[in-house]
Amino acid sequence: MKQKVLIVEDNISLSQRQKDWLEQAGYDVMTAMREPAARALIRKHRFDFILSDVRLPEGDGISLLEWLTKEKKDIPFIVTTEYGSIPDAVRAIKLGAKDYLPKPVHREHLLELAEEIFRPLATVRTKPKDLFRRTCPKILEVERYARIVAPSDMSVLILGANGTGKESVAQGIHANSGRDGKFVAVNCGALPRELAASLLFGHEKGAFTGADTAKNGYFDMAKGGTLFLDEIGTMPIDIQSMLLRVLQENTYTPIGSDRERMADVRIVAATNENLERAIKEGRFREDLYHRLAEMEIRMPSLAECADDILPLAEFFRERFSKELKKETKGFSKDAIYRLRSYRWPGNVRELQNRIKRAVLLTETPVLELPDLNADSQTDIRITEKTPDILPLKDENSEREAIANALQACNGHREQTARLLNVNSSTLYRKMKKYGIR
Repeated sequence: MKQKVLIVEDNISLSQRQKDWLEQAGYDVMTAMREPAARALIRKHRFDFILSDVRLPEGDGISLLEWLTKEKKDIPFIVTTEYGSIPDAVRAIKLGAKDYLPKPVHREHLLELAEEIFRPLATVRTKPKDLFRRTCPKILEVERYARIVAPSDMSVLILGANGTGKESVAQGIHANSGRDGKFVAVNCGALPRELAASLLFGHEKGAFTGADTAKNGYFDMAKGGTLFLDEIGTMPIDIQSMLLRVLQENTYTPIGSDRERMADVRIVAATNENLERAIKEGRFREDLYHRLAEMEIRMPSLAECADDILPLAEFFRERFSKELKKETKGFSKDAIYRLRSYRWPGNVRELQNRIKRAVLLTETPVLELPDLNADSQTDIRITEKTPDILPLKDENSEREAIANALQACNGHREQTARLLNVNSSTLYRKMKKYGIR
């Protein structure tokens, strides 16, 4: 089922353009020009994402957001802002808006934000992102290994915490591989168990109820290119067996078919899970691990690359200052000290998000510590190491651990997942299992 998006925008041409972009990317899109019309649509339909201009001819985005909060409708809300309405964007962020987009809205920025919200099952990347060149020796070692292994057909397993840049390394391997096919990134943590085999390998017409037409899978999409299996540690054990066979024999069979196809695909996998523990607990096949890890690359945390923190912070400050047309001139001494002493559990992704919001919210050219803490569930002044959380095992301990972690993180699910050392998809699945809201 397609993700449903509501665009609230009174500029008809802009609204249509955004609608076209999102529909081309596979979303189901509806539009409204005024707040009352938006409320009526929200009452009638279930939306997964709302993109709203702050200023509307009748009502405004702020009051729409306040109404959603009052109605307890937990829908990701993004505001679009003109340069002159930055204070409105600040207010929206403080009221719970997930993010903002400055006008003019660019296609790549909108789709990147939508992708971050929905974490789609699979994404085709056409080119690597323009990234900051880091100088940390551990990162340079990662890049050296990636360059060495890229021209080969060896499977690569990238290990590391969330936000460390595992997909960027995978894209770099593909870019230097000499393969002319696509780079297809698959979010294994979001694959529905009952559809995982069909999504990966495709199916024939009539293979199962609802299979009205034949459909290619991700292996077909990535033919001649690279298939990036992110969050491989969450893959169901029966699908692991099917993947192992593909890696061993270089062939696969679509569901409902009796004809094998050649798997002309380079496999790069990544996980933030402890696979040795998963193997001992019977959640991950040891033989698959050895097939995937013909070359193993470990991504260092941002805390292990302390000398990269300030250059990265400056890179993000300049980028978002230009994007928001806000003139900033660096960080205060206190902010610099905190940037370096904070342990950054969310790694580069957390640093980027902190700086983005700081640039949006600052009222002075120099970014201060309060700007970095703004709209944050975790105070950046906390420098002590968070104690390790025991792995989730039996149901009673799982339920208690999840409830306690949610309370500690003020209900922030992504931070709760990091605290419990599980991915977000696993956390949502367990919350649903135990009836935790």
